[in-house]
Amino acid sequence: MTLSGEFGAVAFAEVIQLCARIRSNGALQVTSGPGGKVVGQFFFEQGNLVDAQLGGLEGEEAFRRALELTTGSYHFELGLRARERRIFTSVEKLLLGGGLDGVVDEKVEGGVDEQDDQDEEQAAGAAVQGSSAVLAAVPSLQRRDTSRRLVALRGDRDDNDDDDDEQPLSVIPAPPIPPPPVIPAPARAPASAPSEPTKLRVGIVLVVAALGLMVVTIWVIRLANAPQAGAGPAAENAPESVPPRVATPPAPAAPPVVALAPASAVSGVTEHEIRFGMVAPFSGPARELGRQMKVGVEAAFNAANEAGGIHDRRLSLVTVDDGYEPGRTVEATKDLRDGNKVFGFIGNVGTPTAAMALPLALERKMPFLGAFTGANLLRREPPDRYVFNFRASYAEETAAVVRYLIKVRHLRADSIVVFAQQDAFGDAGYSGVVKAMREIKPDMRAPVRLGYQRNTTDVAEAVAGLSARHKVVPVKAVVMVATYRAAARFIEQVHDLYPKVIFTNVSFVGSTALAEELRLLGQRYATGVIVTQVVPPVESFATAVLKYKEVLHKYFPGEKPDYVSLEGYWMANLMIEGVRRAGRELDSEHLVDALESIHDLDLGLGTPLTFGLGEHQASHRVWGTQINEAGTFDVIDLK
Repeated sequence: MTLSGEFGAVAFAEVIQLCARIRSNGALQVTSGPGGKVVGQFFFEQGNLVDAQLGGLEGEEAFRRALELTTGSYHFELGLRARERRIFTSVEKLLLGGGLDGVVDEKVEGGVDEQDDQDEEQAAGAAVQGSSAVLAAVPSLQRRDTSRRLVALRGDRDDNDDDDDEQPLSVIPAPPIPPPPVIPAPARAPASAPSEPTKLRVGIVLVVAALGLMVVTIWVIRLANAPQAGAGPAAENAPESVPPRVATPPAPAAPPVVALAPASAVSGVTEHEIRFGMVAPFSGPARELGRQMKVGVEAAFNAANEAGGIHDRRLSLVTVDDGYEPGRTVEATKDLRDGNKVFGFIGNVGTPTAAMALPLALERKMPFLGAFTGANLLRREPPDRYVFNFRASYAEETAAVVRYLIKVRHLRADSIVVFAQQDAFGDAGYSGVVKAMREIKPDMRAPVRLGYQRNTTDVAEAVAGLSARHKVVPVKAVVMVATYRAAARFIEQVHDLYPKVIFTNVSFVGSTALAEELRLLGQRYATGVIVTQVVPPVESFATAVLKYKEVLHKYFPGEKPDYVSLEGYWMANLMIEGVRRAGRELDSEHLVDALESIHDLDLGLGTPLTFGLGEHQASHRVWGTQINEAGTFDVIDLK
């Protein structure tokens, strides 16, 4: 359900008060620009404002800045939750602190008693259905609002007015509306003309009435208690037994779109949004992988949103940090699935973490798209219906590099060892090496495997193991299945002992991050290191790479092109194509059918992308790159 409108016709303070009275759990999202980019979010729990985000500001500071908003759009999304609570002050006190005394409801001297909370809830419920519904909903709330508005023109009141004991009214400048028509009654004895204080009060009411919903209520109540002297000349001869009749004025036009749209039955899909989730490391030794994948996906989403969204819905991404620790992945996945209620997962990073997240997604039939891993657990035969991959597998990457070392560099198979992370990621890579070697030489023994613990750079044991192997059979090459920091430390220590050893790694390493780590250690460690890639080289002038750089510069100025963000960008674009083909009635089944309809899609990557009933991996292409003396990557032919 969505409460939406434009800030040109209604103030932020009025909207935020209405959100508080709805007493729902969700977020008021502020959007700007032709693409409807979300620039601010204001989170509510049971009508209490618990957090605010606007640009780079958070908490009460973001709220105070939002009071200055005069342009943009807003809509209220049910179900969104704040990551943490940063605001513990009520909306009323925040508005008072923001200098908006004239628009904040507050009890003042001489006021009436507080009404039941039930009146607030009934009025808020009516308010979201239309302005006229408010007038008929809760009379007690109408009386209370009359008595609780702060005065803005108190100094203009006549000190001699006998009615000065009434509660003053808050006055906000607005276009006046005409007074209600009065049906003349039979003439009666002359009555005295209205006093000057009465005229002042009527003038105040006319100005306040332009506010709409509650102001009309105030006007009607005051008129019902007003003296009959203002009935006009025709009322002077009216019989005493016939009281003057007052016509109820028509309600003014409702404020801009304060209507709730029908709720979508599909999690993460609303009238205006398709919400995806990503679980990735944003802390710890692998954090650069998560950050770059997020940059790539968001660049694609931003470009699509600026172009009008997908079927009038904007794409949004909610990320949760698991630190590349499977133990944290379960909670992170549940947070996105059950708390943020995302439609599906996109760009999750890692193999051991995917092993934890995948069952939680599949049990709800949620799309699991473009994970940053080449592990076979996401590539079953036949494929899991809701799992779609963009990239080549680790088996394909390691097979390509093993063939290169044996067929092109003419190394003996037993002179190659494997340095792999000790978890599902390392297992997947090592299995690929074994399979590739046995395809070349069926009777060959499995290669020596060296390892290290995930999220550490302790490689001493692995270096000792390589030295022991070198005494038996000289080690000529190491196929690494490792993250960038552990790989850099291993290369440094082995290179000092055996400077002619060839080092290779798979794409998951994070090529740019690895090159930077090695450059800091010394350029001699970087030169010659081979990394297999699942996207074209970022230094190329391919159409896909140039388009990516253009979008990256637009939405993330200053961000350097990177293999991980390049993969994230084109992976997200492929999935966006599926969402577009699925149509307006989006759900998991329609998206799966739409993705499976993609055949030979040319995005300028140098290889066509294809899905099908039995094919849920779009690309099988592997590129070879090698770090040069300048610290950048040259393309090498792996065949």
